[in-house]
Amino acid sequence: MSVSNNPRRPVLLVKSGGVDAVAEWQKNFGEFAPGVEVRWWNDPGIDPLAVEYVLVWQPEAGRIAGYPNLKAVISSAAGVDHILADPRLPATVPVIRMVTDDTVQRMAEFTAMSSLMLLKDMPRMIAQQARREWTEFATPRTAVETRVGIMGLGALGLACAQMHAQLGFITAGWARSPRTAERIKCYAGEDQLGAFLARTNILICLLPDTEDTRDIINADLLRQLPAGAAIINVGRGTHVQTEDLLAALDSGHVSSALLDVFAVEPLPVDSPLWNHPRIIVTPHGAATPSRRERARQAASVIHALENGLPAPHLYDRERGY
Repeated sequence: MSVSNNPRRPVLLVKSGGVDAVAEWQKNFGEFAPGVEVRWWNDPGIDPLAVEYVLVWQPEAGRIAGYPNLKAVISSAAGVDHILADPRLPATVPVIRMVTDDTVQRMAEFTAMSSLMLLKDMPRMIAQQARREWTEFATPRTAVETRVGIMGLGALGLACAQMHAQLGFITAGWARSPRTAERIKCYAGEDQLGAFLARTNILICLLPDTEDTRDIINADLLRQLPAGAAIINVGRGTHVQTEDLLAALDSGHVSSALLDVFAVEPLPVDSPLWNHPRIIVTPHGAATPSRRERARQAASVIHALENGLPAPHLYDRERGY
């Protein structure tokens, strides 16, 4: 990809994967954006005035404000919470989410796997293996008898919904505003949330992190699910009210949960989520794309901005996603 016809070489600082990953980033950008100069985040030879782009994961507070000519902050993951947490983040600098075709495919695969694991009661199998216990059992339903509900129908949510439908799950989705999708029954807004929850055996959360969605998986929401429903959270850790989920699991109203994201990461070693027999914990790995695919996507963002075009996957500060 040619970034522009301008002989100037934009400087991109990378903070993702550590200093040992820089050579790989440079190789990948050399393929997709050879006109970009890729340097390590803490490279002592960098002039702050020369930095026009950063590709980051969890940048330290105040650092981004030190680059006055910055044109965009590109997240190395789909979420941007780790960037927005900086109180000194310049309000006018575009923040870009990392959404690639690779991300979409990986998330769809991960959620499909997770639904099948909970459908087949994998938490029980894992617990039996830990006890070296051989007890045969049957699960009550197959996919074609199971109603999956996906909260959040952006690019990731729609892909997950389509893959579930292809597997035979009776699939629906819910979003804040109306959506349409082939083979997917779509619900929208607060008025339809109750009906969506009441028909859902496996609830998958893929919502963005906004004031309205924080702690959305709480006691009130869980009570509206059918008895024995399961929870999969691959959205944000802040979506789950942990104490309410644990209480619902302990009462049996929620049968099981698979959690890939947490309010504090890494998940603290003393968290009760680690040891609960009905919870599967995964380390925020649902949809991490390869560095090559992330470089391809970041290169497309730089190409757009260098040529006066709209940047793909621009974070909307007013909407919160």
